[in-house]
Amino acid sequence: MPRPETGWHAYHRATRSATYGFWSALPLFVLYETMIVLVNLDATRPVRVGAGVWIKDLLTMTGASGGIGLALLVAGGGLAAYLLDRHRSIPLRSRYFVGLVGESAVYAVGVAILVSSAVGLLFAAVPPPEGALWTQLALSIGAGLYEELVFRVLLVGGLALLFRGLMTSPTQAYLLAALAGAVLFSGAHYVGPLGDPFALPSFTFRFLFGLALNALFLGRGFGVAAWTHALYDVMVVTGMFG
Repeated sequence: MPRPETGWHAYHRATRSATYGFWSALPLFVLYETMIVLVNLDATRPVRVGAGVWIKDLLTMTGASGGIGLALLVAGGGLAAYLLDRHRSIPLRSRYFVGLVGESAVYAVGVAILVSSAVGLLFAAVPPPEGALWTQLALSIGAGLYEELVFRVLLVGGLALLFRGLMTSPTQAYLLAALAGAVLFSGAHYVGPLGDPFALPSFTFRFLFGLALNALFLGRGFGVAAWTHALYDVMVVTGMFG
């Protein structure tokens, strides 16, 4: 009988699972949905994270909206995590969740240094986000949750499965999925009525940022990617990176 995994290997295996992805995303979900309601109470023009709007629009097509839609989203995420991990033994340990957030904070700083430096060498600095701090914090948390769900779990995860069926090398399949997902992630920010005007510096920044998050998702799972994205955005809007 093989010995049970311990230390980093046990932590890595557990936190990469769908189970930890679901439970670690719940705080982001509660924070964003609460903060965005408060932000929009007196707003003349309500704000939302675009990826979240897409998901909720799909739920509305089923007849679920408002609180029912949110409950259905949580229930669906929990069911998906259960089905993906039902044949695995995943221990739920508080220190693993603390480690996941701490690990994500390290990645957020690393991504900021690498991606921002690369874009700074090629272009002038990308302008910081506009809007009240409370609004930007809410959108930062929501982007970490919903953009990772759409662009990492659904898009990159789907592309990885597709390319693995078409290619003999899993490494090549994951690399192609990461590159294609980064292009689509960046391009999506310029589509639709809420999209930004296209600019090469911001497109390049988002491509490299998406590529880094794709690598984290494929290597470390949804939970780490979502928290890295959220913490990075929070660090930016609070001026921690100057």
